[in-house]
Formats: sequence, C-alpha cells, structure tokens
Amino acid sequence: MTEQEWLAEQFEEHRPHLRAVAYRMLGSLSEAEDAVQDAWLRVDRAGTDDVENLRAWLTTIVARISLNMLRARGTRREGPLDVHLPDPIIDPVDGTDPEHEALLADSVGLALLVVLETLTPAERLAFVLHDMFAVPFDDIAPIVDRSPETTRQLASRARRRVRGADPVPDVDLPAQWEVVEAFLAAAREGDFDALVAVLDPDVELRADGGLTGITHHIRGAKEVAGRAITFRKLDLTMRRALINGAAGMVSFRDGVPFSLCAVTIKNRRIAKMNFLTDPDRLAQLDFAVLED
Repeated sequence: MTEQEWLAEQFEEHRPHLRAVAYRMLGSLSEAEDAVQDAWLRVDRAGTDDVENLRAWLTTIVARISLNMLRARGTRREGPLDVHLPDPIIDPVDGTDPEHEALLADSVGLALLVVLETLTPAERLAFVLHDMFAVPFDDIAPIVDRSPETTRQLASRARRRVRGADPVPDVDLPAQWEVVEAFLAAAREGDFDALVAVLDPDVELRADGGLTGITHHIRGAKEVAGRAITFRKLDLTMRRALINGAAGMVSFRDGVPFSLCAVTIKNRRIAKMNFLTDPDRLAQLDFAVLED
C-alpha cells in the first residue's frame, strides 16, 4: 500500500466523525459534505509527515474550513421574517439509519442547531469543538486566532446562550410520541383547549418558508394553537417521522411534501416546534424512508 492509499483509507475511516463536526458547525448537510471534501483535497496535498494525531489534525482542518464557510455567509439577521431552519435528518419511526448515527450522536436535535445559528462563528466553533468533541482550548485557540483563555470565554458565552434557549428535552421516545399523537388528534378535531393543554405556555414555533413559502416566528400556547386550527383547513396528510432522532411529523398535500416539523418536548408538553415549509428545500429531502 502506498502512503497516499493509506492516507485515503484512514480519511475514509474518519469521514463520519468529520461530517459530524461539519454538520454541527454549518447546519447544512451539503455544506458539511463540501467541507469534508475540501479537507481531503488539502490533506492529500499536504501529507502527514509531521502529524502525531491524525484524527485531531483532520478535525482541526474541517473546523477551520467550516469556520471560513460560516464567515463567508455573513451575519444573518434575526427576526420573524428571517427564520432559518438547519437541514433536518429524517428517519422512519422504527429506527435511525446507521449512516445517520454519527451525525446524531449526543442528541443533536434541530432545536439545538437553531440556537447554534444565533452564535457568532467563533463562538460556535469553540462550543462545538470543546463541548461536543472535547477538543482542548489550547488546540482551538489557533483556529479562531485567540488566546486559550479568550477561547474559553467564547465557549462559555455560547454555552449560556444554548442553555437559555434550548430546553432539555424529554428523552423517552414513546412518551414523545404520546404527546405528538395528542397534538395531532386535537388538531384534527379542531379542539383549541386540548391543543393549549398539550403545549407549553411559552411554546415557540418557527417556520422557515424560504423565499416562496410561509415564514413565521411566534410564541405562546394560544397563538400556536390558533395557527394549528387554521392549518386544519388545508386537509393535510400527516406522517410520523424521527427528525434528528426525536419525535416529529411530516405533512403532505395532494401527495406533495408540505411541511416537516421537529418537536421538542419538555415535561410532557411541546416546548418548541420547528417547521421547514420551504418548498425548494423540501423537494430535496428523501421522504422515501417514511414509506411502508
């Protein structure tokens, strides 16, 4: 085996880990693939003569590429007219695809990725690498051009933001499905009071409709229940689905995907509902996994 063949083999072994790093950094499956492929091109040119820890070195390369990609996006304005939902990972209710397991390790729910979207690129990198992949601050600091202590502060600020905005969800999946079924039943019946009862009083709903779809950002059980009653008139067909490893649902209208919803359940009530309604992005997702 030549050195290049050995390196290619090693890189493929680490690819799932590298995709997981890039997905948490970018919230985009296609961009994560691009970042990993760019990393391979750099690694292939550079060689590994002075590398002591290949996994750590590759992680650093992918993180740096992802950071540059984040910075190139520019600052995304927060507000009800600018809701952006990261790429969801869809699985059938009976289990997660083995290829998705690395991407979803550590319960990387869509709600967490939404919060990560609000961080600065440097904060996001410090939090992702340290809190999710246990990379020492001494190794992270050169990537963001900061001192280790300043990098620690970046991660600390990000951690406070995440803890304040992302509720710790109920992890019992059967219990999650019970709450989702109760919500769907109340929505089908148009039962406003039952909808309010299954929603957290401070529930937050985000809907990313892209440039041509429906975009909303609303809070409060009564407001969300009222929106659910409105959509009852559309005669949608609902399918349960695992969205980033948690209970969720996909709706179809006349056989065409209409929306995808990732649900965060806390204390047996729905605390967050993140909808993807962008028709262009929905058309790119593989819903065949939900077919019986």
